[in-house]
Amino acid sequence: MKKLIVPFALLTGSLLADDAVAPARENNLMQTLMLLGFGVVFFYFLLWRPEQKRRKTMEQQRSALKKGDRVTAAGIIGTVVRIQETGKVKSVVLKMVDGSKIEVLMAAISDVQPGTDEVTEVQTVETSEAR
Repeated sequence: MKKLIVPFALLTGSLLADDAVAPARENNLMQTLMLLGFGVVFFYFLLWRPEQKRRKTMEQQRSALKKGDRVTAAGIIGTVVRIQETGKVKSVVLKMVDGSKIEVLMAAISDVQPGTDEVTEVQTVETSEAR
């Protein structure tokens, strides 16, 4: 009879020991989830949100683009002569300092400086005198 009691006692002792370990695993899981939550919040406020604001600002500048504005597109500076919209592709024709014209994609524009009528008139006079 003693032989049956000893294995039963060991079995019940191991079950009690498993119960003692289980809450530690739950706490560990909770800490991991909290750490992941803080990481997501951290990346949202430091990376995603500022990028969304910057992208929204650039989109507003591009949509307000008009003839005579000075723009920078991929390092090229020019004055907007014409805005073209062919299907899904939006492009802008820029006039360079030497009078040549190039076409660039609207998405390539990285900076917009509003132009005044006086600036465009001066540029037109200078280019016509240069010829």
